[in-house]
Amino acid sequence: MRIGAFSRRTGVSQRLLRYYEEQGLLAPRRRPSGYREYEEGDVRTVQSIRTLLAAGLSTRTIAELLPCTVNDGQVLMPACSGMLPDLHRERERIDRAIADLVTARTTLDTVIAAAPPSGEDVDADACLAPALGEAVTH
Repeated sequence: MRIGAFSRRTGVSQRLLRYYEEQGLLAPRRRPSGYREYEEGDVRTVQSIRTLLAAGLSTRTIAELLPCTVNDGQVLMPACSGMLPDLHRERERIDRAIADLVTARTTLDTVIAAAPPSGEDVDADACLAPALGEAVTH
């Protein structure tokens, strides 16, 4: 099927499909005219790519791991246990990112909790400072 039909079938934009191809994640056949020709197996490949992206993996990591996966149309699974260390490494990276976000939220909660009650400004002039993103003119 051509890219338009394939895009509708997978729910992925043509632009993203081309990007997946550029990243080496998808390799459609080319017609003599240059048009991309997708096969039924490519639908599962796109499903696998979307699953791994949703899991927080980069396209670079997906390119390394995708050939080592099996997608039965329901579940994406490692084809062999050899890729488990890579998956565990990615999970640890995500765990660190979550911990960093929790720390950031806790810090923000501390700042929010230190605020005076509504209507009781400590330094009203400080509130006249330009808001973030506003240009300062002199």
